[in-house]
Amino acid sequence: MTKAEIAKIVHDRVGLSKKESGQIVEAVLDEIKKALESGEDVKLSGFGHFMVREKHARRGRNPKTGDDITITSRSVVTFRASQLLKQKLLGEDE
Repeated sequence: MTKAEIAKIVHDRVGLSKKESGQIVEAVLDEIKKALESGEDVKLSGFGHFMVREKHARRGRNPKTGDDITITSRSVVTFRASQLLKQKLLGEDE
């Protein structure tokens, strides 16, 4: 699903113009991005939890050459689905 598809769904359900719907979707995603960039967690009730995790440097292997390499430390975004979403995906919501 793309941002444009989400904006169309907002347009269809809420009745705002397509331009306004697109701006709302963009604004929500920008705020989520800003929160994650500043290290904050984002919790969306009934959907899930986005969090930034720090991965430490570690040893690895280049799969092409077999040489040992050092994988640098970095920040990654992880997502953990809510129990409600997990139940719906498993078909247990009936």
